[in-house]
Amino acid sequence: MPKRKPTTSAVEILHRRYVRGDPDRAAALDAERLNARVARMIHDLRRGAGLTQTDLAGLVGTTQSAISRLEDADYEGHSLSMLNRIANALHRRLTVAMVPREGDGAT
Repeated sequence: MPKRKPTTSAVEILHRRYVRGDPDRAAALDAERLNARVARMIHDLRRGAGLTQTDLAGLVGTTQSAISRLEDADYEGHSLSMLNRIANALHRRLTVAMVPREGDGAT
């Protein structure tokens, strides 16, 4: 049997040990990555527009604490309605896409 090249990436080691082969953990990881991506996107667009959380909240018709929650990677309550309101306030258009999962082989 050929010797496997040692992995030096901590992410790959952790993925192999805790995620690979476990569809439930892979789905949970995908969900967490999506939440983090949405939070970072809102934060970056808001900051790029030169707005505080309070400023954006006023434009969207919500509170500063709601914007803070939306910018938290652990927040799981994103709604399309709120994301669309934020997009409009930032002069953006919200788009949604469904794409195959990595390694799924589905088209």
